[in-house]
Amino acid sequence: MLFRRLVASQSATQVTRHCRTFLTRKTEISKPPEYYEGRLEGTAPEHDCYILLHASESPELFPKVHKTSLSLELQSRASKWGGIVNFSWFNDVSSKASMERGVQPATVFSRLGGKLEIPDISFENIDQVERTIQAHLEGPPMSTKGTQPDNDMHIYVCTHGLRDCRCGERGKQVYSALVEAVNDVRRREPSGLANNIKIGEVGHVGGHKYAANVLIYPQGEWLGIVRTEDAPSIIAQALESLKQGVKPLDATAPPTSISHWRGRMGLSKEEQKNLWAKHAGIESQDTLVKDKELRPMARA
Repeated sequence: MLFRRLVASQSATQVTRHCRTFLTRKTEISKPPEYYEGRLEGTAPEHDCYILLHASESPELFPKVHKTSLSLELQSRASKWGGIVNFSWFNDVSSKASMERGVQPATVFSRLGGKLEIPDISFENIDQVERTIQAHLEGPPMSTKGTQPDNDMHIYVCTHGLRDCRCGERGKQVYSALVEAVNDVRRREPSGLANNIKIGEVGHVGGHKYAANVLIYPQGEWLGIVRTEDAPSIIAQALESLKQGVKPLDATAPPTSISHWRGRMGLSKEEQKNLWAKHAGIESQDTLVKDKELRPMARA
């Protein structure tokens, strides 16, 4: 395992270095491309649930394409009912203990059911897992084992560096900034709501040019072009949401951080654009603004 991590770490460094070298030759800069300045709304994939298989290591160490036979089978099934499968990692004792026991836990978020923890997924029980998730899509029945009230918030940052150096560099910087921001609050308020915020890393989510990409669940919000200086405001917004009781957001709730908003779980591309346009003050809520009429919002 140690050897594998060393090799993966070296590979990540080589890929990042290659990316920098290539860019230096083309544009005479020694860093990833400049931040994307175009529009973000409507770039989140359409999905009704997000299934995060717990990984044993940070996405920093993932190969360029990180999939397993189990994740491929689960994605094949999930595609039929609007699900996306990915891998997440939390730097905590509980996650490490689960993986060391050889089980494959997962956290599932659905637009109606909120959060569902599944302690173990295998080929032996995948039929039952599929039925459980499908039932969760309709809402969380109180008798469903593993269903938990939405009393915490998960914030994921894509740090999959071997897929794209922007995610590796900018993503990791934003992840560290979010961890520091939430720890600052915890130091001031040791028993406060900040203890209900979990900051994790996630594999490739799509949209390298939008790095750093941040996903907020159970609300289902996708943010892009997030920078380290945005971390305190994201945590502040998370704390305000926790005061109200976090839950998946519906089609009418205002976008979180509108200038960074890519989209939301449960909404089509068109609905994402309409919602953004309405709250950006560009157009009425039921009329899609033509692409040529929309402009990206300034990002501080």
